[in-house]
Amino acid sequence: MGNSILLLPVAPLSKTKSRLRDCFSKEQLKELTIALFKDLASILMNVNCFNEKIVYCSDEEILSLASEYNLIGIKETFAKQKKSFDDVISELNNIAIEKFKAEETILIFLDLILISPENFFEIHSLLKKNQLVICPAIHSAGISILGRNPPNSIPNFFSDPSTPSFIKTIEMAKKNGLKFAIYDSFRAGFDIDIKHDLLLAYEYLKIFNLEHKETFIFLKNNLNITLRKLNLKNNREFKIVKRNNES
Repeated sequence: MGNSILLLPVAPLSKTKSRLRDCFSKEQLKELTIALFKDLASILMNVNCFNEKIVYCSDEEILSLASEYNLIGIKETFAKQKKSFDDVISELNNIAIEKFKAEETILIFLDLILISPENFFEIHSLLKKNQLVICPAIHSAGISILGRNPPNSIPNFFSDPSTPSFIKTIEMAKKNGLKFAIYDSFRAGFDIDIKHDLLLAYEYLKIFNLEHKETFIFLKNNLNITLRKLNLKNNREFKIVKRNNES
């Protein structure tokens, strides 16, 4: 059985979720990030198919929380020049290879609010039979989960200037003759990136009976807007309205 390492990069709390600054203050965004982290870390405590689970972040508060959930916290290295997201992921992937002797890595992100332990087990199983396992993000043609066997089977394409990461990764996998699987999952593919996602997240957490989650409690207490259909003939366009008070 190959040495399987789970990778979770987390942005510094001072820079987290910048696209949501028109919804929340910096302090609220920090609270949201911590809620997201606690929810995901709680799920990972019920996932035993990985040899190690690594959190990569420059923020001491996140690294301290990681230890409380039996995750390995590694402080992100400082660079004088600004790093691209691909650079950060490459650093983390290389740490897994060099320090933890990873034979396969599974990269995940903090804002997968609907993901379940079963999703992790299924992806881990798929990676045993493939060089690459990709879960596409629901809305963006991006990637929500990326499994690589071996870890250097394909580079990162999150910072590609013109092509979404999911499309670019599949294109390069085919070009290089890699055996890959697409993990098609709504729950594993839904993430929070922009205001629209945030508003849907609140509703989805209720639908999936996840109202006990820290993220749902935060949204219930802090989110004062919701989505409504723009008109009866169009299911893809919404307007944002004030949310009614709920008990």
